[in-house]
Amino acid sequence: MFEYFPGNYVWNLGVVAALNSGGYIDEVDRACRPIREAANRGEDAGTEEFLASWTAVVDDLVTTADADRAAGRTDSAGHAYARAANYLIHAERMQSPQTPDRNAIYRRVLELVQHSFDLVDPNTYRVAVPFRDTTLPAYFTRPDVEGPVPCMIMWNGLDSTKEHMYLSGFPQELARRGIATLMVDCPGSGEALRLQGLTAQIETEQWATACVNYLETVDGIDAGRIGVVGWSLGGYFAPRAAAFEKRLALCVAWGANHDWGKVQRRRVEREGERPVPHYWNHVMWVWGESDLDTFLAHADGVTLDGVVEQITVPFLITHGENDRQIPVEYAHRSYEQATASPKRQLRIFTAREGGAEHVGLDHLPHVSTFVADWVSDTFAELPARTTATAGTR
Repeated sequence: MFEYFPGNYVWNLGVVAALNSGGYIDEVDRACRPIREAANRGEDAGTEEFLASWTAVVDDLVTTADADRAAGRTDSAGHAYARAANYLIHAERMQSPQTPDRNAIYRRVLELVQHSFDLVDPNTYRVAVPFRDTTLPAYFTRPDVEGPVPCMIMWNGLDSTKEHMYLSGFPQELARRGIATLMVDCPGSGEALRLQGLTAQIETEQWATACVNYLETVDGIDAGRIGVVGWSLGGYFAPRAAAFEKRLALCVAWGANHDWGKVQRRRVEREGERPVPHYWNHVMWVWGESDLDTFLAHADGVTLDGVVEQITVPFLITHGENDRQIPVEYAHRSYEQATASPKRQLRIFTAREGGAEHVGLDHLPHVSTFVADWVSDTFAELPARTTATAGTR
C-alpha cells in the first residue's frame, strides 16, 4: 500500500482511499505535505490539522469550480466539485464524533456532491428509503439503458458514507454493465447517523426489507434481480441481510467480516489495525453505546456463525491477503459455512496484483471491476421478472 505517512496506517488508509476514489496525486500531496510532522504523533493526535490542511485544498478547488460554473464550463466544474467532496469526506471521516461543527462539514459534502450530480451526472440523484417512522438517505444511479434492469443495494461499513460509495466508482462500473445502484446510509453510518441519529443494529435484514420494498416501487427495476453488496463492516451487514430477506437475489461480502465482535475483543488487546482515529469513541457513537463494556457485550452478537448457512442465493466473498484489520481466516470461514448457496465464490486478492489491503483500498479499481463483473455475470444467469409499476423516479 502507498504509505505517505510512514508508520501511520490509519492516515495512510485515508490517503489511498482518496487517491483511488478520483483524487489527483498533486492535490492530495498539497493536502498532506503540511501535516507530515503531525502524522508522526500517532493516529489520534493531529486530526484537526488533517482537516484544516485538506479543507484548504477543498476551498481552492471550490473557488475554481465556482468560477468555471459561472463561465459555463460545467464539465470542469462538476468534476472539481466531486474531487472537493472526495477530499472533504475523507477528512471528515478522520475526526472525533465530538469535533465541533462536524455536521456542518458533512452538510458541505452533501452540497458539493449535489453540485456534481447537477452538472455532470444526471443519472444519479438523491432518494429517501422509507424506514420505520423515518427514512434512510440514499443515492440512486440509473444506467442509461432501457429497463427493466437489475439493481444492487450498496451498504457501507463502520466509518464510510454513501458519498464514499458513489465516489469509489463502483456504481459507475455497474451502470456500464446495465445495473442500477441504490447507495444507502444505513443506521450507524453517514447521514443516517450524523443528521438523523440512527444507530447500527444486529438485525440488518430490517434495512434490507426497507430497501427491497422501496425498489419494488421504482419504475424500470427488475424486482426479481435485486442484490446486496456491503464493504468492510458491510461484509457482516450484507450476508446477514441475504440470509433472512429472501427477495434478495445475490450477495457480495466486499471484505469478509464474519466475526466482528471477536475483532473488537482483539482490538482491546491492541491486536490488528484500526480503521479510524478516536476508534472507541467512534464505534460507541455508531452503535449508540455509552461505555466500552456494554458495547463489547453487544458487539459479541455481530457474528455470521449460524447465519451464512442460511444464504440460499449466489454469494461472493472478497478479501485482501494482507488485510490488517480483519483476518483473512474470516473469509474462509464465511465460504466454508455458506453451504446452501448455489454459487459461492471466495476471491483473495494478493499483494502482487493489488487489492490486498482492507477491502482492496490499495487498488480499489481492480477489486471494483472484479466485483462488478461477478455481479453482472450472476444477474445474467437469473431469470428476469416483471418490474414494479409505481413509477417513482
